[in-house]
Amino acid sequence: MPRRVINGAALVEAVAARTGYMFADPSRLDAALTHASARRGANTDYQRLEFLGDRVLGLLVAQMLFETFPDAVEGELSLRLNALVNAETLAAVADEIGLGELILAGAEVRKLSPRKRVNVHADIMEALIAAIYLDGGLEAARRFVLGRLEPLVHAARAARRDAKTELQEWSHQAAASAPAYALVNRVGPDHDPVFTVSVTVPGFEAVSATGRSKREAEQNAAATLLRRENVWKDSSDVDA
Repeated sequence: MPRRVINGAALVEAVAARTGYMFADPSRLDAALTHASARRGANTDYQRLEFLGDRVLGLLVAQMLFETFPDAVEGELSLRLNALVNAETLAAVADEIGLGELILAGAEVRKLSPRKRVNVHADIMEALIAAIYLDGGLEAARRFVLGRLEPLVHAARAARRDAKTELQEWSHQAAASAPAYALVNRVGPDHDPVFTVSVTVPGFEAVSATGRSKREAEQNAAATLLRRENVWKDSSDVDA
């Protein structure tokens, strides 16, 4: 994550070239692309915008799925939604459009490992969606979100069951018992916590994983166990 060297009109033009949207208010864009480690005053970073962007993104993707799959039940729609709005997908979109080089962040953030950088890029993506929504309205946000996520909507992986559901069924078959989750640790500030959760299936070695919420950590732990036991070979496996 290199240091951002452009601001103002140059930043607006750089983002327009990557997103197709030209900001009228550069201050919103600047906040959306500023990490808390580099903020210059109250509400000058992405955190409040991320909160709003998460809700705008969820609404737009939910409507897209509702209209695209008229015969899908609620469970399938939820799984597709989760696959399209998770951190990995959002970070991949951010990387695809070169958003990382436009983020203003402190030195410690710029040195993060690629794995930890995923969460930062996902948060910035949500903040950018909120900024577009506030600056240009819902339709502007819709054009940006659907332009990036609609091509992924029919991907087979989007219909895969979530890891906890998959592990629940596998555990009953393999051990005649449900998996047990336990919170191992919680670190970080209240606005950016990291949870570590372990999952145990009787007769199998426990595994642990981290996440930005307890639920995400549980999903990651379940997925880790499923891959270790070759139920899922890798992250592109499908169980539709």
